[in-house]
Amino acid sequence: MAFKEYDQYDALGLAALVRDRKVSAAEVLEAAIARIEALDGKLNAVVHRQFDRARREVSLGLPQGPFHGVPFLLKDLYALDAGEPSGNGSRLYDGFLADHNSEIVTRFRNSGLAVLGRSNSPEFGLVPTTEPRRFGPTRNPWNLDRSAGGSSGGGAAAVAARMVPIAHATDGGGSIRIPASACGLVGLKPTRARCPMGPDVGEGWNGLSAGLVVSRSVRDTAAALDAVEGPAVGDPYACPPKARPFLAEVGAAPGRLRIALSTAAPAGVTVDPDCLAAVHDQARLCAELGHVVEEAEPPIDHEALWEAFAVIVASNVASTVNFREAALGRRARPDELEQATWAFCEMGRSKVSGADYARAVLIIHSLGRRLGSFLERYDVMLTPTLGKPPVRLGEIDMMDMDQERYRDHLRAYIPFTPVENAAGLPAISLPLAWNAEGLPIGVHFVGRYGDEATLLRLAGQLEQARPWEGRRPPIS
Repeated sequence: MAFKEYDQYDALGLAALVRDRKVSAAEVLEAAIARIEALDGKLNAVVHRQFDRARREVSLGLPQGPFHGVPFLLKDLYALDAGEPSGNGSRLYDGFLADHNSEIVTRFRNSGLAVLGRSNSPEFGLVPTTEPRRFGPTRNPWNLDRSAGGSSGGGAAAVAARMVPIAHATDGGGSIRIPASACGLVGLKPTRARCPMGPDVGEGWNGLSAGLVVSRSVRDTAAALDAVEGPAVGDPYACPPKARPFLAEVGAAPGRLRIALSTAAPAGVTVDPDCLAAVHDQARLCAELGHVVEEAEPPIDHEALWEAFAVIVASNVASTVNFREAALGRRARPDELEQATWAFCEMGRSKVSGADYARAVLIIHSLGRRLGSFLERYDVMLTPTLGKPPVRLGEIDMMDMDQERYRDHLRAYIPFTPVENAAGLPAISLPLAWNAEGLPIGVHFVGRYGDEATLLRLAGQLEQARPWEGRRPPIS
């Protein structure tokens, strides 16, 4: 029999049904496959399907973890799954098959998740929208003319459309929080080094990048963090250990928090009124819940931050292309990389020196110290997630030959999220607002280094005060 109620449950809810034998893991799996086959023609969220492998693994028995029997998608970006492709959204990686697992993939699988395939990502995860030439654009379930965000846009669209209840995501400049905001989901970027990046790298983008999930509930995000957090053998450093399971923080009283409300954007960027209205509404809600909210702006040199980001990202893009060229035994062709990627690669190869790279690292570390000092006076910082509602497809184009215009579009859309990547701080986007057009507007909370616990307690409180589970995109 078809499991018709599949789309009504979050990941832990589905796992409970399987555990209590009210439905089988095979029935849950087939329900997920049916929804992907029914909806993905409109969304283009799933770019690789491994349904038969998932069926075999379910029939043989998945690990008895917290997500036993729950369908899941891995992002098509570096997360290696032995025997499966990892295309990184790029034609340059056509034909690549992984011969081992990334550590975080092993931990996801050990939690009992049933991996159904890979979700769409922009090339090398470089932009806050998901429109790679290799696979085409992922459309937003709330409005098919809008972007689902990026770079974890495929996973976010799939979760919002109830194809899967939870999906892998990564965040190097906001790429968990951006699509969470655009698709009406929960998106937590963990503290730097909270979750493993190995064994292929010690840190992603010099510590800018972190990996976890996008989900529909705070408790699913907390449970996923419990499943994958903690250092792996050989990691270069680790963040402070958790005091107790993160899932136990959801529903726990957060206490009376000191919250800094910050809405100032970099020079030349105007934040959309819908995003400002959403963040001020949540500031009032936090005050009504007993928290102390005051306007305060952290000392951030946005120009230096963007300069450092460009140097670090360009250096890493060049390294990635060099690695692939060595494996192929030839140089990359211009038609195998998108214009923005090619420009980053050339910058990393010929315009960035070792001294430039060292200076960029110093800049982001300095920002981390300044923001850390600022947060000694506050428990949490509250900002808009994005500078505007979900953008239209094509608005941010990696094939744009005008690189200055391309950068301006980037900065206007994501003026807030890169700060936490540079500082290494945990930050969460919550689906607490929708505008008059019915588009989700995320609200962004930033915690102290290593303090996901406070963010999850506050997120659980806000989820209870302003439930969002009943909101569904038209396509679902």
